[in-house]
Amino acid sequence: MSFWLSLIGYQAVWFAAVIGADHGLAWPGVVGMLVYALVQLACVRNWRTDLGLMAAALVFGFLLDGAMIRSGLASYAAEWPDLAVAPAWILALWMTFALTFSQSLRYLQRRLWLAALLGLLGGPLAYLGAARGWQVVSFAEPGWRGLLVLAIGWALATPALAWLARRGTATLQTPAQSTATRGQSA
Repeated sequence: MSFWLSLIGYQAVWFAAVIGADHGLAWPGVVGMLVYALVQLACVRNWRTDLGLMAAALVFGFLLDGAMIRSGLASYAAEWPDLAVAPAWILALWMTFALTFSQSLRYLQRRLWLAALLGLLGGPLAYLGAARGWQVVSFAEPGWRGLLVLAIGWALATPALAWLARRGTATLQTPAQSTATRGQSA
């Protein structure tokens, strides 16, 4: 999958999930993630890495968004399953985002500080967009507390996903390729 297809695909899943949640539906985001994942997994040779990234992102989503719900810092539309865990559409977004680390966000694999900065700023901004544009995320007052927790969580999760993607990519390379790649990043 190319850089642009990866980026556009991720954005399409984001809009499907958020607009679906706005209508009380979790399934558009889940179906969007499944389609995106199937296309990507069919096009790449490192599908094990991508599946591992999706699993890690699922755990991060359960932890961060689940903590947001349980602490009362945020609530989400389309809360399916109706438990004190992150809704399926949010988890689908986490898994879709993770897949971008082997495609459109591949450059972050060796720039973990930049990945942390992206998470610190981009994570809360995505939630704010969903909150203000579609009212599918609500923050308890004062809202900055929830945004701060999201910023910290995403600043940790984003470089972790980039590192996992790099580690998975490195296992696919021959020793000569690995040495050449290390020399380029220095």
